[in-house]
Amino acid sequence: MKVMKPAVAGTLESSDAQVTVEPGVQGIQLDIQSSVLNQYGKQIKATILETLQRLEVTDAQVTVVDKGALDCTLKARVECAVFRSCDASGANIPWGGAVR
Repeated sequence: MKVMKPAVAGTLESSDAQVTVEPGVQGIQLDIQSSVLNQYGKQIKATILETLQRLEVTDAQVTVVDKGALDCTLKARVECAVFRSCDASGANIPWGGAVR
């Protein structure tokens, strides 16, 4: 999928994450802000990158503000933001099907 426009998914509530995706020019640029970055930063990054890879996103600027979200929440937020960015969120999207 190609990120066409900026899009946001999620909230800044506890146990959630706010994911913003924007068109990128060369690969994936990832900015993660998290209070648990020292403990779980590698896992957070791996989850986000794996989700983008499964959605076949190759060029994007992704900003994540994590408030202690579980992996399944991170996957859902990334998936939602990407679908919103390419105006696909109103179509017949296999929510949860593209990301396992």
